Amino acid sequence: MQSNSKVLDLLPPYAEYVYNKAPRKTYRKSLFKVLYGTNPLSSLDHVLRVVDEKPSAEASKRVKEIQKLYKQVTTRIEKSNFSYQAQANKHKKRRVCQPRDLVCIHLRKECFPS
Repeated sequence: MQSNSKVLDLLPPYAEYVYNKAPRKTYRKSLFKVLYGTNPLSSLDHVLRVVDEKPSAEASKRVKEIQKLYKQVTTRIEKSNFSYQAQANKHKKRRVCQPRDLVCIHLRKECFPS
């Protein structure tokens, strides 16, 4: 039983890695793809590398790729939110009050401090 508990203690980091590598329904990309621009083959692919201090043409190209990716993710999230909103409001009845309609208003005491 002790050997199983030791193995179970080591699993959460792997489970988190697999969870972050799986594509999301909302934006159809993994969290690694959204944050880093690439999907890693292993956990060692995200080891920080020393970067030269001089900006290069490749770096500016990479910045444009990341900005394009963020724009895609943003539009995808907005589209998904609109879809969820339409689904949630599908059965709501729209109420439009006209002038001189009788309406009931409940005012709570906390709205009017003494």
